[in-house]
Amino acid sequence: MCRRSCCPLLLLLLLLVPLVQAQVENRVIFLPGTFQNVSVSQNETVQAVVSRIPPEVAFVTLQLHTQHRNATLSYTRIPDPGLSLTAVDSGLLSALEPGQTSLSLFLSSPDIDTVAGTGVILPFSSTDPVPGACNMEFNLDIDPNVYIHYNLYETTIRFAPANLGYDRGETPPACDTSTETNTRWRLQYDIYQYFLPENDLSERSLFSGIQAVADTKGMMENGKQVMTLLSSDKSEAMFNSIPGQGVIYSVIVRDPLLNTSASYVPVHTYACSFASTLDGCETLGRISTKVFFTIAGLAGLFVCFFGHRFFKCELFCMGFSFAAFFFFVLITRTTDLDYDICLAVSVVTGVVGGVLLVMSWWRFGSVMACIVVVGLMLGFLVASTVLFTPLGDLSVFRRSDVVFWVTFCCIMLIVPLFFVRWPREGNIITCGVVGAYAVVLAVNAYIYTSLSYITLNILKRFLNNNFSAVFTDVPFQTIDYIMITVWVVLGAGGIVLQLYRERSRPFFPPSPYLMWLQERERRKTNVLDPSHHFPPLPDRLLAWVQQLTRRTEPAGEHTPLLL
Repeated sequence: MCRRSCCPLLLLLLLLVPLVQAQVENRVIFLPGTFQNVSVSQNETVQAVVSRIPPEVAFVTLQLHTQHRNATLSYTRIPDPGLSLTAVDSGLLSALEPGQTSLSLFLSSPDIDTVAGTGVILPFSSTDPVPGACNMEFNLDIDPNVYIHYNLYETTIRFAPANLGYDRGETPPACDTSTETNTRWRLQYDIYQYFLPENDLSERSLFSGIQAVADTKGMMENGKQVMTLLSSDKSEAMFNSIPGQGVIYSVIVRDPLLNTSASYVPVHTYACSFASTLDGCETLGRISTKVFFTIAGLAGLFVCFFGHRFFKCELFCMGFSFAAFFFFVLITRTTDLDYDICLAVSVVTGVVGGVLLVMSWWRFGSVMACIVVVGLMLGFLVASTVLFTPLGDLSVFRRSDVVFWVTFCCIMLIVPLFFVRWPREGNIITCGVVGAYAVVLAVNAYIYTSLSYITLNILKRFLNNNFSAVFTDVPFQTIDYIMITVWVVLGAGGIVLQLYRERSRPFFPPSPYLMWLQERERRKTNVLDPSHHFPPLPDRLLAWVQQLTRRTEPAGEHTPLLL
């Protein structure tokens, strides 16, 4: 009898064992402040268990970060729209009850792929501000997340306002009853930015960066504070988009009265798509762009060292650059043509511009008129470089396009004035500086460097009406310092070489058309010149045609010889 009753019990235990093991495998234990790698498969729900919560902790935030695949965080096992969040960088905030020492949240994958990420639990005390506790815009009741949106020109982050901290079991303070100093209106928001290593799209690099800046202390030590918003300001910030460059953004809310702070959930972007097969993060950069800037880099290298000696080639390159840039802006703003078509049309108009500048010098011989165009090219690069520095992020330039463009044009127009006094030296300096920068742009077509944004920021401001509100900060890392060295060495080398080689030559070569006119006049007046006795070209052509049509007389005598 005992054997018969034990057999079904054993079978039941054998059936339950795999279920218990699977449940254990679908559980991840988090300790406050400790990062934990998480992997969530399709149709799988992982329980995130937070244990050993100290009694002085009033609320905790669970963060989960993946590189480019969405993950779902939920308060319940089955995600609910108002109790869950699906994103690449997601977080949930949980207010703790008195005596509570553990907490359970749930992770799942909304897509068919397995999601791998890193997560952390951050504890906060009752005196710390509560991120996103005064949310009136997003789905979650308390939303500590930073929401990010990017396009080719700008990256925008938004977040919900925070509230003052409170003890366990207490009622949260009201959000909008008054604006006194004892309300959440005294809170301030510091916006931080952290650049990942350049040309590194690896998951390891991202997770390392997230772990370095996930909390308040890490972001303040490793990140860069770009602005501070008051509670009366709009909870939004705009930055320059840098496709292919990983950037982590975070918001730290501060209570200046209690001298406490709390961190929102950091968010990252590469300003490109990992899922796109065309112009994705892995294949960033069009073939047409690479071909264009490769040719431009070779032409720039030639101009850097030989531009003044081969004056016509230099004028063509400068006229090409001036016309191509102008028409690219014009076509892009006024039409909806594809990028490759816009680039092709700009190249054609650039060739026309280069030929016109060369022909104007060939026909009229006005060196100063051509030098003014060359000086404007150097002035454009100088003005772009000045506003590429932190000076360009001053609030006066971000609030007013008029102030920005007036300042830019003034710098751009001042540079050609020096060419009036020293035209040859100014032309050689332009050849060295602009030609060397073209080499930097050619390198950027294959390896990202922040120096390309010296001119790209100006181009974006031309093309986008809202770009004035964007912070144009870019990372400066090893490759950028290398490219600065290359730019300086090439530019200085080209300038010194051309100044030395041209020291005993005329300032500028004479106009071929004016030389032809002088030569023709000289032949007319100088009778001792052998060329004076040659008939004009039309007479020689007419004589040649007559020889072809005239009957040739036979050779020999027609009269008898006299003896």
